[in-house]
Amino acid sequence: MSHHKKRVYPQAQYQVQQQQPASPNIAGFAGQTPVLNQDANVMYPPQQVGQPGFPPQQAPMAGVGAAAVPMFTPAQQQLNQQVDQAATSMGNMHLNNPAALAGGAYGQPQPQAPISQSAMYPPSQIATSRPINQLYPVDLLTELPPPIHDLTLPPPPLMVPSEKMLVPSDAANASSDFVRCTLNAVPKNNNLLKKSKLPLAIVVRPYQHLQDAIDPPPLTEDGVVVRCRRCRGYMNPFVTMTEQGRRWRCNFCRLANDIPMQYNQSYDGNQTNQYERNEVRYGVMEFLAPKEYSVRQPPPSTYTFILDVSQNAIRNGLLATTTRSILESLEFLPNHDGRTRISILCVDNAIHYFKIPNDEDEEQTIQMMDVSDIDEPFLPRPNSMIVSLSSCRKNIENLLNKIPEIFQYNVMNKFALGPSLKSAFNLMKASGGKIIVVSSTLPNVGVGKLQKRNDQGVANTPKESAQLLSCQDSFYKSFPIDCSKAQITVDMFLASEDYVDVATVSNLGRFTGGQTHFYPGFSATNFSDVTKFTKEFSKHLSMDLCMETVMRARGSMGIRTNGFYGHFFNRSSDLCAFSTMPRDQSYVMELNLDENLTTDYCYIQIAVLLSLNTSQRRIRVITMAIPTTESLTEVYASADQLAITNVFAQKAIAKAWSSSLQDARDLINKAVQDVLGTYKKEIVVSNTAGGAPLRLCANLRMFPLLMHALTKHTALRAGVLPSDHRAAALNFLESAPLPYFIKNVYSRVYSLHDMLDEAGLPDENGSIVLPEPINSTSSLLERYGLYLIDNGTELFLWVGGDAVNELVQDVFGATDIFQIPIGKNELPLVQDSEFNERIRNIIAKVREHDDVITYQSLYIIRGASVSEPVNHASAREMASLRLWATSTLVEDKIMGAESYREFLQTVKTKITK
Repeated sequence: MSHHKKRVYPQAQYQVQQQQPASPNIAGFAGQTPVLNQDANVMYPPQQVGQPGFPPQQAPMAGVGAAAVPMFTPAQQQLNQQVDQAATSMGNMHLNNPAALAGGAYGQPQPQAPISQSAMYPPSQIATSRPINQLYPVDLLTELPPPIHDLTLPPPPLMVPSEKMLVPSDAANASSDFVRCTLNAVPKNNNLLKKSKLPLAIVVRPYQHLQDAIDPPPLTEDGVVVRCRRCRGYMNPFVTMTEQGRRWRCNFCRLANDIPMQYNQSYDGNQTNQYERNEVRYGVMEFLAPKEYSVRQPPPSTYTFILDVSQNAIRNGLLATTTRSILESLEFLPNHDGRTRISILCVDNAIHYFKIPNDEDEEQTIQMMDVSDIDEPFLPRPNSMIVSLSSCRKNIENLLNKIPEIFQYNVMNKFALGPSLKSAFNLMKASGGKIIVVSSTLPNVGVGKLQKRNDQGVANTPKESAQLLSCQDSFYKSFPIDCSKAQITVDMFLASEDYVDVATVSNLGRFTGGQTHFYPGFSATNFSDVTKFTKEFSKHLSMDLCMETVMRARGSMGIRTNGFYGHFFNRSSDLCAFSTMPRDQSYVMELNLDENLTTDYCYIQIAVLLSLNTSQRRIRVITMAIPTTESLTEVYASADQLAITNVFAQKAIAKAWSSSLQDARDLINKAVQDVLGTYKKEIVVSNTAGGAPLRLCANLRMFPLLMHALTKHTALRAGVLPSDHRAAALNFLESAPLPYFIKNVYSRVYSLHDMLDEAGLPDENGSIVLPEPINSTSSLLERYGLYLIDNGTELFLWVGGDAVNELVQDVFGATDIFQIPIGKNELPLVQDSEFNERIRNIIAKVREHDDVITYQSLYIIRGASVSEPVNHASAREMASLRLWATSTLVEDKIMGAESYREFLQTVKTKITK
């Protein structure tokens, strides 16, 4: 394909109100209506422009005749976006107004109609200088398909005026990347909170990147940590200075505290400006902790690998893949202080220890010591089995190269996980660290022995949770408690074609701050399997970590934390303990109102005390201020739909583990009915004209969609599913950072065959431009189209069964659609095909993460076609892949579950009874 001549693939056809003259750029295919060239403007009918589900008109690019756009602060930008969205949603009143259409549903404020102060704030509130978020009603039933662009919008802004900050700045309030509150206007009393039917909770993500060196927060290194004498809150941007800066009043408990002399002094003893210190300027910052915050000297980072060397791990190539991955990751293993240590245990029906000498001891060799008494395993040489990475690097590499050879003829099908965990615990209990288990076999011998559970007659019944998702052995509940006391985290990497009881073994990571990674059907003969495992395993090993970590959230007077969700050990009523805190997880904390809030603003502060791999003890402090209100309308106008969905999901997941999947789905559906019913009863004007609409505020219009999508997720949906897959999905949802949680619940779908010319190519900053996503529904998938479905954990490249040969050739280099590779594969490189290059760029961009270890496998799927051979060799595999991919299109009717439109009608019926 020439770089100078672009093909134009079939596109969806739209009737325009005024027939356009034929263009010389129109190109057609046999049997297809001519369509506008991609270089021309795509036309939409006036009644569809700017409406949900249709692409908005493109704004002029910067530098290409674009009008000057006024600059706003982030809070103003969010508010303007909110005003803009709602303007097009209020009954479609400006449907035929070209000026209104020009901005689209999500356009920028139009120059001819600037947003005035009175448009942003009600007059009565302008007088009191207390801005609030406006409430804009929408009708969910007329906004179909739903406007999915809302899923990428920030939460309603925190309306905190600058005079409430000690040093006015956009950085004074913590970014929503670090902490999001479900309600950005907190009810002043518990009755109002209960009446709203909305949860009050925070979603916390203390770290944004796998590596601490990327965008670190400001650090105060002088060791002066100023805290309130009574509530122990940290100095922050919302305290009040009194007596000419000699004292400060705590914004959490209102106690006046003295400011220590060291606070106003620099290292050389000179006076400094106390208003320039990080703690009063930034909502997210770190202290270098003084000695009193350490019980002991920060320990060295210790990694103990438990490698499955049984027959299954040899046969599917997991052992060789793992040892090679560790070998290639040694130089990236966190070793900032040069003290990192390593131990390796190989396990089948016995435990195989290795004594690794220092590189300088040339006379000594690596020794393997076997302990077959797994009932009471002992440590042959406890002082020489955990070795320094720096001192023994060459010998560690030699051992990793030899392990596959040592066990290549192993025929044992036993795996003593429990005994090996106890042995690793005894090795590490003095210092703590990480135990990383890589296994391909169900633990079937020794303490913690498990059996394969029979799902016949149990799956998709009320007994499924109790019999298939429960913990099979109490060892997996008691051992994590011992690990937490000894500061040890357990991470699991499970790769098998057979049952490995993810539901049971995932408890090891759940209560120690670790994670369970699942690779079903793994085979080292499949390049895609090896690529996914090695990339994720290597990123996990290279991820920075902190040891001896505790996290506590405190609220101002009247606010208390009482519920916690995530992977950690809840050591006390408000203290979350992490043996090692990962960088790729988030946490949810519920808040209670113990008493009425009397102030106009309340405060929440999260403090994380940790030991870095640099031998430093640090305190990360995250502070946010939130307005309070006595108005239910203001509560709804400031609700964060993404955070609320996450909180309800955590409650449903807990219900799925402890009760049943049906109870979890009922909880989700009832939550939606309660919210819509409350909004209808308390906020909607009763004499609304035009039938009986299903009203909700604009900032919550994605909430019903996300909640409905949750009931169709692998973790919670009805139907017969392998229990390992369901347990792994539950495990992912309860720990995934919010952006990945949302994407996993509601997949992003990109239409590739008709994407804009700049999509797939680098922009002026060198970043690949992604196409605009379309709604997650099969009704938008053309039979001749090409689509990429991204659910956060997998990628599906869907090729319409009637795709033209030119598209198939440009994308896959094949002359016939039945010659393209299907299933788990990489997109082939097609020489001289710009379209192929653009798609590969898009796939690479979607896979690009520096905040999670996930690497998404690509599944190529061919859509159905009347010309498809009846007995095609891949027919069965293709049917399974199509079912899997279409199950992510959650707006549709899936496996008997209602479509989103039907769901809304059902909810409407129930709340109008």
